Amino acid sequence: MNLRHLSVLAEDDDDPMLSAVNLVDVFLVLVVALLTAVAVQTQTSANESVTIIRNPGQPDMEVVVREQGKEVRFKGAGSAAQGQGVRAGVAYQLEDGNIVYIPETGAAPASASASGAPATP
Repeated sequence: MNLRHLSVLAEDDDDPMLSAVNLVDVFLVLVVALLTAVAVQTQTSANESVTIIRNPGQPDMEVVVREQGKEVRFKGAGSAAQGQGVRAGVAYQLEDGNIVYIPETGAAPASASASGAPATP
């Protein structure tokens, strides 16, 4: 064996800068992965339907509906709804929280009440 060949194998490759460069590479890969995950999350959340109620029960209540990237705002007038109408039925809340609607027999069809015809009891 040649002594020169052994001296090449005996060299230390423990340069601290090489370790730092490897750590920087690992962190760059992690940052790119996190940015990709955030971009995918924001893209999927933009397609979801969301309803937000601001100041519930107050005169300045506002309902914001976001569907497929579009936003629609409904603002309250500050008073209860008014107008003419007919009783259409009764709603009951069950013990498990479900709400059941029972239409009244003899209720006027929706087309007759929309045309302004008086409802017959």
